[in-house]
Amino acid sequence: MSAGPPTTSLQRTYRYLRLAIGGSVVVVFTAIGVAMPSVGLLHSISQYYYSPAGPLFVAALVAVSVCFFALSGRGAERILLDIAAVIVPVVAIVPTPIAPHSVPGVDAGCPNGARSCVPTGYDAIVDNGVATYLIVGVVIGVVAGVLAWAGEVDRRATLWTMAIAAGILCIVWLTWWLAHDVFLRWAHLVAAVCFFGLIAVVAVVNAATPSSGSAPRWLRGTYIAIAVALSGVVIAIPLYDQAHPSARHAVLVGEVVALVLFAAFWILQSIEHWRTDDPAILARK
Repeated sequence: MSAGPPTTSLQRTYRYLRLAIGGSVVVVFTAIGVAMPSVGLLHSISQYYYSPAGPLFVAALVAVSVCFFALSGRGAERILLDIAAVIVPVVAIVPTPIAPHSVPGVDAGCPNGARSCVPTGYDAIVDNGVATYLIVGVVIGVVAGVLAWAGEVDRRATLWTMAIAAGILCIVWLTWWLAHDVFLRWAHLVAAVCFFGLIAVVAVVNAATPSSGSAPRWLRGTYIAIAVALSGVVIAIPLYDQAHPSARHAVLVGEVVALVLFAAFWILQSIEHWRTDDPAILARK
């Protein structure tokens, strides 16, 4: 049996990054499965933040952010992935509000009779996470600016990314500082919807851009199907949850579907670009 052509270090790096992104879903599902005997089947995947699976849930999402930055790409896809990398840590570090007695062992007594809230015992953890996120975000922005100024990366794409990322950081900072209760109530949901929405757009871009012309028709069609399904799930989950707050496990099922679609997209990306050795991140001459 003859061996295939030798791979380069860059090829292997990009393969592992794509596989790691898909593998993050395996980490989340495994951690939740291990936690289920102690906390049971919760209302949503996001609620497992409050369970023993919480640290791995956070770690997996932060790892996805790092992989997105490292993977980069070209054109619109690069900007979309960089913005997704800025947004996904918010999903990780700001937990979803929970109703009283909805998570075993967690005291979620909500003030003023609110139906759900982030328990006050988690305020210090969230504040530390948000402050770290903002500081690291500024540091990354400075590094990106220096690299763009030196001509080591595509200046145009980098400036677009920096501008949008700066806007996101300012919104997070201002709402966290000036409207703390509103931030805790909505930050997780808004960030999750935006993140999965961006991935849906990335799937469309991969199906429509000229670089996908060499991809089989079935693969481009699958990208479109993933984008449509992911968009539908992302829109339906919060609407259904608001209309049927007492429905059990509907949000959990929707989040599982969204994560499976997310993993499927990155597995297909790994297959399509298995021998790609062209990161296209250097500045244009």
